[in-house]
Amino acid sequence: MESFPLQIEVSFKKVFDQYRTRLESDNRFVKERATSILEIADTYPALTTGISDEVLLASFHEQIDLVLEDMFSSILETNEIKIATLPYNGLIFKSSKRYDNIIEAAGPGFKAELNHFNEDEFYKLGCILITNFYYGYQADFRRPIYYKIPDANGIIRTYRLVYNADFVDIQKTKEAPEFTNKDFEELLDNFDNLSLWKEKFPPESYIFSGFVIANLFDATADTNIADFKALLLEKEEHSGILEDRFTDIFKSLFNCSNLKIGFSTFNEEEDSLEQILFDSVKSYVLEGASHIKSNEALCQTSYYTLFKKNEFYTISNVSKYHKLYPDNILYKKLAKQKIESAILAPIVDNGKLIGIMELVSPTVNMLNSINANKLKDIMPYLEVYIIQSNNRLDSELELIIQEECTSIHKSVHWKFKQEAARYYKAVSNGNPALFREAVFDDVYPLFGQIDIKGSSEARNNAVRDDLELQLNHVLQIVDKISIVEELPIYEQLSFRINEFLDDVKFNFQVDSERSVLKFLKSEIIPLFKHLSKKNDALKQLITDYRSLVDSGTGFVYKHRKDYDDSVTQINRRMASVLDKKQKDAQKMYPHYFERFKTDGVEHNMYIGESITKKNSFNKVYLYNLRLWQLQVMCEMENSYYKLKENLEVPLDVASMILVFNSPLSLRFRMDEKRFDVDGTYNARYEVIKKRVDKANIKGKDERITQAGKIAIIYSQKEDEKEYLKYIKFLQMKKHLDTEVEILELEDLQGVTGLKAIRVKVLYTRGKEQTKEYYTYEDLMEQIKH
Repeated sequence: MESFPLQIEVSFKKVFDQYRTRLESDNRFVKERATSILEIADTYPALTTGISDEVLLASFHEQIDLVLEDMFSSILETNEIKIATLPYNGLIFKSSKRYDNIIEAAGPGFKAELNHFNEDEFYKLGCILITNFYYGYQADFRRPIYYKIPDANGIIRTYRLVYNADFVDIQKTKEAPEFTNKDFEELLDNFDNLSLWKEKFPPESYIFSGFVIANLFDATADTNIADFKALLLEKEEHSGILEDRFTDIFKSLFNCSNLKIGFSTFNEEEDSLEQILFDSVKSYVLEGASHIKSNEALCQTSYYTLFKKNEFYTISNVSKYHKLYPDNILYKKLAKQKIESAILAPIVDNGKLIGIMELVSPTVNMLNSINANKLKDIMPYLEVYIIQSNNRLDSELELIIQEECTSIHKSVHWKFKQEAARYYKAVSNGNPALFREAVFDDVYPLFGQIDIKGSSEARNNAVRDDLELQLNHVLQIVDKISIVEELPIYEQLSFRINEFLDDVKFNFQVDSERSVLKFLKSEIIPLFKHLSKKNDALKQLITDYRSLVDSGTGFVYKHRKDYDDSVTQINRRMASVLDKKQKDAQKMYPHYFERFKTDGVEHNMYIGESITKKNSFNKVYLYNLRLWQLQVMCEMENSYYKLKENLEVPLDVASMILVFNSPLSLRFRMDEKRFDVDGTYNARYEVIKKRVDKANIKGKDERITQAGKIAIIYSQKEDEKEYLKYIKFLQMKKHLDTEVEILELEDLQGVTGLKAIRVKVLYTRGKEQTKEYYTYEDLMEQIKH
């Protein structure tokens, strides 16, 4: 080192002093030993006064060996790792046989050096030696001190040093300034200020006389775990971490220079092992494949051990077991890759396997059930890291899905996640990629709606009432203006306002609203601005008028607000009932579901094997969902008519279910970010959905959808039989009335042969009512009263 606060002299004075105390020993052997050591002290006084020259020190090698013989027992020299040295200095003048063997195995020219200390820290360490040994302060700068030394296989092993400073003496020179308690307290707050330390302890201003004994302990396992934890906290690319630095740590931990690591992720939705989380790290279980079903990637025993017991699975001799069990898929796979021993370690999150860490070696017995236990100290940290990495990956995949597809129902989410994973992997590898459309074949559709009847007419009436209110208010102001200022123009304005009122009352058209707004903006509002400045009485009337008018539209928004609020309440209530019931339906059997709020609530459902991908679909689940849908429509009807009497605008609703007998294909349209049926034949279903609620009964001027009734639209006789069974069941449960209509529908454009079952809904009004169940007509009478 360039500078140091201490002049270093190797001295054995304190050793000799200890031997002098033994001259009076009653033990003859102890006394003789002390006498022989002190003869060396007398013969070679430099060993007492101190030696600063390394060459001179080396010339006393034989004498030093004799003086330190008791500290370096020949019986223990192949076991203990021990050296005689100077503190924080690379000079070693005595060492045990085992230490010499370790250095020799490291290779020619290797010199052990302390890690994690720089020149500035060495200087401050020397200063702290002075404060502690000479002045008696207790400045604690103890840090683990390590040597990193490669073994014969090139694996880096870490040895921790523990110093014995019993033979150290420090003396002050004339160059050393006075050092007080105040100086010490100043240093306590200024560790990083090297200039201050050098001011208090100039270079070589004190003399170190003596030496230290350092014992080394193999701390490779402990430092590997510490390095491993530190490595997991670093923000680096996954592949770089696992492939390079992780491997070095595991090689050292298992003392295996040819160890390799692999990793595979478990995809629960696909029930497969795949290579995605660390896609550049090879998986020896997958053997080059991107994904394999988990029970096909592993043998029965390894699958049970990893997935069910969540324990390590070890194979110490692959060739041996492959010969014994040639059909075992895992042994066959590892043997093909020239792997002779392996440890498969499960990565577990809350009792569920999420990945497999694979340690493999081409050496027989190198990895086994005994040394697999070394992983127990490291697995908790690895599991936390993998869980966090998994969560980050999920977030990235979700971001891709959101960007490419917007919100996706959880029943089909697996399909989009699968595609997002493929897309992510391709992009990560620098390959061009497009997010492919998702298609679900052979799914059965279900459609239902509860529609607000006459919503257009109700809205027009609300608009008309608001226009009348606004025009009448304007007319009152204009009539009062003409009293204040008798000008003919005001009489003409009054006439025009009355014309608009007659037009709104008796000849309301689509553009009536626009015409009134244009008149008000161009002629009334400028006049009001003028008059409000001119006359205080008129100013208050105009202020009252402005409080009625919506600032954004320029219209009175009272009756329309009542209408909009009523529609919002209806939609919210219907959607709430449907969403709540959907949770139960998903538990019965997973299916795709979406709903829309318009003037009422519509919902689409699709059920089939391609959505669930579990080889469990049976038509009984379709029939169950149809019955569930019909029953929920009854409950939505009931829920609405309990709400109706509290609405500002007492609207009616009509319910409809569309039955489509044949399975179809469902495709997610990437350009439109929505699902749609696929193919020309299947498009017929969409046509019917859009038009059927406006259809009339054949030969009558009567809509098929009616308040108080559920219309079930179908085309096949078997559907009619099926739904009549459901209706009979719900009649028994008092959800539906006994009267059932079988009706034919007028042909729609491009669609013929549709029929309908129409049945009245029974409503409940509460226990305090005289009747428990009501038809729609009964209910209307109850509401009126």
